[in-house]
Amino acid sequence: MPSLKDLKNRIGSVKNTRKITKAMQMVAAAKLRRAQEAAEAARPYADRMSAVMAGLTANAAGQSGAPRLLAGTGEDKRHLLVVMTAERGLAGGFNSSIVKLARLHAERLRGEGKEVAILTVGKKGREQLKRDYGKLFVHHVDLSEVKRMGYDTARGISDEVLARFETGDFDVATIFYNRFESVISQIPTARQIIPAEVPEGATANALYDYEPGEEELLAELLPRSVATQIFAALLENAASEQGARMSAMDNATRNAGDMIDRLTMQYNRSRQAAITTELIEIIAGAEAL
Repeated sequence: MPSLKDLKNRIGSVKNTRKITKAMQMVAAAKLRRAQEAAEAARPYADRMSAVMAGLTANAAGQSGAPRLLAGTGEDKRHLLVVMTAERGLAGGFNSSIVKLARLHAERLRGEGKEVAILTVGKKGREQLKRDYGKLFVHHVDLSEVKRMGYDTARGISDEVLARFETGDFDVATIFYNRFESVISQIPTARQIIPAEVPEGATANALYDYEPGEEELLAELLPRSVATQIFAALLENAASEQGARMSAMDNATRNAGDMIDRLTMQYNRSRQAAITTELIEIIAGAEAL
C-alpha cells in the first residue's frame, strides 16, 4: 500500500498534468477556429474548381489528345500513396485513422500484385508506417517549420508528385487525409488525384465556348487542380488535427480530475487510518502504565 508521502506526490503530479492538458485544450480550441475557417473558406473554391474540371474532362476523356494527367499512362501497375498526417501526437486517433486507411489501401493493392510507393507528409505518419513499409518510402515532406498552412506548401508537394509522374515513377496517385466534420468527427478520406477522375454522370458543358481549346485549358488547369486538391486536404487535416487534439485533451483533463478525486479519497482514508492507529497506540500505552 502506498505511503501518505507517495500519495501526496502522485496527487501533485496529476494536478500538474491536468494543468498541462487544460492549457493544451485551450490552445487547440484557439487554433481550431482559425483552421476551421480556413478549411471552410477553401471548400467553395475547391468545389467550383471540381465542377469546372468535370465539364472539361467529361468532353476530353477518352480522346487521343487528352493530357496524361487526365488520360493516365494507360496502365494501373504502380501506385503512389501520399499519406498526410501531423507533425505532433496527442491528438487522439487523428494520425492512426489516416495511417490505417493507407495501410488497408496498400495491402489491397499489393494483394492484387501492384507496386506501391509512399510519400509521407508529416512526421507521425512516417513513424507509424516506417517499420512495415520503410522500403517503399520515396519522399518525405517536413511540415515542422510551417506555422500556417498556405498554398505554397501545397504547391511544393504537388510539384514533387507531378515531377515523379512525368518521369514515369507511378501510374496512379492517391492522397490520404482526414476531412473535418466537427470537433468529435473527422472522416479518414482517400482521393485519387492522378489521373483526374471524371465524376459519374458528368457531361460536357455546351453553354460555353473555351478559348483557347479545351486541351490547352486542361494542360494548364490539371496541374493546378492537383495542387488545389492537396491544399484543400492540408486545410481539412489542419482543422481535423486541432479538433481531435481539443477533444483528446478535454478527455485527458477529465480523467486527471477523476484520478485526483480517487487519490485524494485514498489519501484521506490512509491518513485517517494512520491517525486512528496512533490513537490506539497512545491509549494502549497509557493503559499499560
